[in-house]
Amino acid sequence: MKVVIATKNAGKIEGAKNALLRYFDNVEIQGIPAPSDVSEQPVNLETYQGAKNRVKNLKKYCKENNISADLYLAVESGITNSLGQWAIANIAVIEDNDNFQSFGVGPCFPVPEKYIKEIIETDLCQVMNKIFGEVENRKVYGGIQLLTHNQISRVYLNELAFTMALTKYINKEWN
Repeated sequence: MKVVIATKNAGKIEGAKNALLRYFDNVEIQGIPAPSDVSEQPVNLETYQGAKNRVKNLKKYCKENNISADLYLAVESGITNSLGQWAIANIAVIEDNDNFQSFGVGPCFPVPEKYIKEIIETDLCQVMNKIFGEVENRKVYGGIQLLTHNQISRVYLNELAFTMALTKYINKEWN
C-alpha cells in the first residue's frame, strides 16, 4: 500500500505507519509537506480544518507531480476548549482516491489556563521551550513525552489518532 502524509515530521510519519501496519501489509509511506491554511497554532475547529486542508493540498500536489498513492493522510495538533477546559488534541484525516474521508482524534491533554494566551499567540512548542528548555528530539517525541515523564510520545498520540481515523476504512459495512 502506497501512502503519502502531509508532513516531513518523523514522529507524525512513524505514528501513521504504526497505525496502518495494524491493518495493512507492506505499507510504504512518504512524507510531503503541505500547508494547513490555518493559524500557526490552530484553535478549536481550525485544528480539524487544518488537517482537512493539508490532505486537500497534498492531493493537489501529488496530482500536479504525478505521485500516486492509495491513501492521503494528515494530522494537525491544536488547542481546544470544546470540552469546557483547554487541552491539546491531535486530529488525523485520511482520504482515498474516491474522496472517501475519515477523521480521528487522539487522546488530548490539559493545558494550564495561565499558558493559554501565550500558546494561542505563539504556539505550544515555544511555550514549552520557555518552560522546559530546548529538548533534543522534541519534534519526534513531542512535549507530551516531557509532560508524561517519558511514558507517552508524540508518535503514540499520532498512532492513536490515525487508528481512530482508520475505523471507517476497516469497517466499511458500518458506513
